[in-house]
Amino acid sequence: MDDKITIIEGPPPTFEAVGDGWVLGLNEGPSLYQIVLTRLRTYNGPALIERCNKAWRHQSTINLEYRSIEGLESYAPILAARTLDLDEGQMLLLWVRQEIEEADIDTDLDEESDDFFDDQDDDLGDDANL
Repeated sequence: MDDKITIIEGPPPTFEAVGDGWVLGLNEGPSLYQIVLTRLRTYNGPALIERCNKAWRHQSTINLEYRSIEGLESYAPILAARTLDLDEGQMLLLWVRQEIEEADIDTDLDEESDDFFDDQDDDLGDDANL
């Protein structure tokens, strides 16, 4: 069985961050991921949707395979798929999962938040030692 959908030609796909409520339900697990949407032109949208459905029925993963901007082979697990018929042809909508880079997560408190907490302690006065 084919476990991937490959972008054969063209530029790397663009990914859009999504915040729809139903998409957030796809993002459960022990690791941090982001769900993104990509739109691809295709000639056989229903066949690609059927490949996704077949993989999911067998509880398998199906991936989007593409070349990154650097030209490296990249994969992203497909979580949901839909096809649209447009005047220009068929479009495939794929919701895929990508890992959140550690650099994208800001866990350091900046100086302004430190000042905020210092100001709060001053406001408590002598009652802060209760």
